[in-house]
Amino acid sequence: MKIVIDKAIPFIEGVFEPYVQEVLYKDGREICREDLLDADALIIRTRTRCNRKLLHGTTVKIIATATIGTDHIDFNFCRRHGIYVRNAAGCNAGGVMDYVFSALYGTASRKTIDLSGATFGVIGVGNVGSRVASMARYLGFKVYQCDPPRAKAEGPEGFCSQEELLQNCQIVTLHVPLNHTTRHMANKSFFHHMLPGAFFINSSRGEVVDEKALMKAIPKLGPVIIDTWNNEPKINKKLMDAVDIATPHIAGYSYQGKQNGTAAAVRAVARFFGIEELYDFFPPTTVKELEAVRLDVKGMNQGQIASVFQYNYPVFTDDFMFRLRPDDFEDLRTNYSYRKEFYIE
Repeated sequence: MKIVIDKAIPFIEGVFEPYVQEVLYKDGREICREDLLDADALIIRTRTRCNRKLLHGTTVKIIATATIGTDHIDFNFCRRHGIYVRNAAGCNAGGVMDYVFSALYGTASRKTIDLSGATFGVIGVGNVGSRVASMARYLGFKVYQCDPPRAKAEGPEGFCSQEELLQNCQIVTLHVPLNHTTRHMANKSFFHHMLPGAFFINSSRGEVVDEKALMKAIPKLGPVIIDTWNNEPKINKKLMDAVDIATPHIAGYSYQGKQNGTAAAVRAVARFFGIEELYDFFPPTTVKELEAVRLDVKGMNQGQIASVFQYNYPVFTDDFMFRLRPDDFEDLRTNYSYRKEFYIE
């Protein structure tokens, strides 16, 4: 058996070697069809485009991506050719939640914006969006939720339309997958309906935002926080200069998130091929300082909450490093120093 693995996936080196004949580690962007001609499994991140060009004529039976997103995988091709696909649903939910609230309270503190009584809109209420909405409620925000697929499946209670959310929320954060219904959903009309001075946060996928429309809307909006970009890694530097926080697609890069993503990918491949010793694989936390920490912010004022969040995740450091080296997008991601997650429940 042969497994091809993106070498940037953490905690995975040496895991499969005792159980398979060959493991090939390569940069995710450099994995090619020749590598897969005799491969049984492919374990990747978002940087490997799994399409006909890569997969046609190969022996790949399963693709496991150590990410939530799957827009880098051609599901129709895989379905037609019997290739099983698994993602790591929810793996980075905690890290993204930490990012959103560290960035929110950090920018509010810098700009002396009072968040008390603010309305909080979550578009996309899956694994990540649900965690964000839960934290927002805990912190006292009135939360609006927009998720048409969930509303259709579960009924309309607890959900609202996108237009209603935009017209009522001082904070709008996107947590949607990228597909034909969400590509450029944040467009001219979207920003037209947003409240003047409202926060806009995107840590989902870059292409859900029409960046030209966002650039035109920035004078109307309040703080703008962007982690994901069109055309990564060649990002729009004018947009970077115009926003309040700019980071290189690292919102979910917590130590726990990476453990979860790798564990999900390893378990998927192990169960597919019956490698029982790895059915419950989970990377050990070898760095005590990176263990998740529980925070108690009950009774704190906004400034105190901002300080606690910044202490546990100083998001402005990531912003600063990115602005220093915007052309090193991939290097900043690959060599990112994973942070510990914090939680308050």
